[in-house]
Amino acid sequence: MRADRLYAITVYLLNHGRTSAAELAEHFEVSVRTIQRDMDSLCSAGIPVTAVTGVHGGYEIMEHFTLDKHLISPEDYSYILTALKGLFTATKQPQIAGICEKVSSLNGENHNGMLLDFSVLREGNWKYLEMLQSAINNQKAVQFRYTNSRSETRMHTVEPIAVVYRWYSWYLLAYSTVKSDYRIYKILRMEDLELTGQNFTREHETPEVILADHDRNSKVTYTTVTAKCNPDFVAKTCEYLNGKVIRYLSDQMAIMEFRVVESEQLWIGTLLSFGDNIEIIAPEHIRNRFIHCAEKIISLYQKL
Repeated sequence: MRADRLYAITVYLLNHGRTSAAELAEHFEVSVRTIQRDMDSLCSAGIPVTAVTGVHGGYEIMEHFTLDKHLISPEDYSYILTALKGLFTATKQPQIAGICEKVSSLNGENHNGMLLDFSVLREGNWKYLEMLQSAINNQKAVQFRYTNSRSETRMHTVEPIAVVYRWYSWYLLAYSTVKSDYRIYKILRMEDLELTGQNFTREHETPEVILADHDRNSKVTYTTVTAKCNPDFVAKTCEYLNGKVIRYLSDQMAIMEFRVVESEQLWIGTLLSFGDNIEIIAPEHIRNRFIHCAEKIISLYQKL
């Protein structure tokens, strides 16, 4: 176990550069004293770890040090190849197929019993994804027409940071030069995407750092919904809404809870598709929202 941690610390320092003992201790869930002992062990093993003192001090590995490729096990290669093949199903980019060939040549086809099929992610405008990747690699701004969740449409000029797949859709993480802040845009809502040729106005942090900061400062409001559910629809509620059963009633109906983002629409359509197999109990304003929606639907069809 300790040998695995020593290897992981070495890789972490190679990837992240100078890191304090406290940060390493938090990341690897050990004490600072344990990290200090690990550093002594790495030095004894010939890993050129240096300690830098001061406010911005920490541990780092000397430049030009690289790990022998044989330290990566056949199992490691199999997981790398699985991930690459999964990405290829989503993008069909020739360069990814080429990387798969290179990884296979390093250690052969070692199957780990897993396949990742993300072909459904090719839905939508894949051409936009390719254009955005090109703009990101060349650090050029892009312009597009965008319709937000409130059905407001306007032009945006942004500095693209990364294409992100989350919440069952592709998004663009970008820096808005108008708002002087980072924003997330759903790619399916984009139209008339163009490469402007304008250089980035500033240097940006890594996508991981920006996205984590964005999530911490997000004003998205989650609401817990309580509902009475037909037993035949419990599994669907768990699958589509990540619901959980609180208790079963004497008539086998289930009281369930799930969290939703009120400003989103997908969960509303899912619940409406369940018809009379699910009833919102609380909160009251969500229940009234569905009553109003049902009344409007009835009114529409009564006109026919």
